[in-house]
Amino acid sequence: MAASHTKRLAQLKEEEFMMDSLTEKYTAREMLNKVPEVTLLFWLTKVLTTGMGEVFSDFLFFTTGLPHVTVLCMGLTGLGVTLALQFTARRYKPVFYWLAVVAVSIFGTMFADVIHGALGLSFTSSTLLFVAFQAIVFICWYASEKTLSVHSIYTRRREAFYWTTVLGTFALGTAAGDFTAFGLHLGTFASGLLFAALIAIPAVGYKFWGWNEIFSFWFAYVMTRPLGASFSDWMAQDLGWGTGKVSFALSVVIVLLVWRLASADRKATLCAANACR
Repeated sequence: MAASHTKRLAQLKEEEFMMDSLTEKYTAREMLNKVPEVTLLFWLTKVLTTGMGEVFSDFLFFTTGLPHVTVLCMGLTGLGVTLALQFTARRYKPVFYWLAVVAVSIFGTMFADVIHGALGLSFTSSTLLFVAFQAIVFICWYASEKTLSVHSIYTRRREAFYWTTVLGTFALGTAAGDFTAFGLHLGTFASGLLFAALIAIPAVGYKFWGWNEIFSFWFAYVMTRPLGASFSDWMAQDLGWGTGKVSFALSVVIVLLVWRLASADRKATLCAANACR
């Protein structure tokens, strides 16, 4: 009788362990789904959000006439609300994810510009400052999680590292774009061409030279910011279209792209639920 009872307890513990394992795998899968698949549409949407964040930040700062402190608080509030939506979602939702990216883009621009102006830093110094910040974030992330892969964002801590990194890339990209356009006197259009060439380097390196996937991804991710910002500034300033009009036009295109991504996500979810092949 005692042997039977002991055997039953062992069986219950094994079943409990299996359930815990399944729960962990399910949770990991759900969290993983909060980060979108890296496709051409992902990169296109990302570049457009960087451009929109750049010119919309300038629109709020220099066109609306609002005090800079008020504008900064608005950007911080938008960032907090959209990140709260993203963090509390059970799975990847394109609308929540890209709202957060847009908010990070806007606030990242504000943050970089405020740091540059408030501290009186040169374009070179502000760029180096954000390079150091980004390096520290990567070091802390890797020391804690032993990976920087965007395919492994399945815990709250990794998600926090991910969004801190995203914010850092936007601030760094803003500073780098200003450095090339104004510090090196290349102008906005030439800077855009420069970063278009730079963003092609990790793509070529990964495809043909076997570069590390994680390094290539973050290299390209940082470059999207000055790429989009340079061309949006060129349209708003050099072509004279204005920050308001360019912000609106880019927003419309972003909404259409996110709608396309959301439609594809709904189809994939339904297909998974129905065991489509």
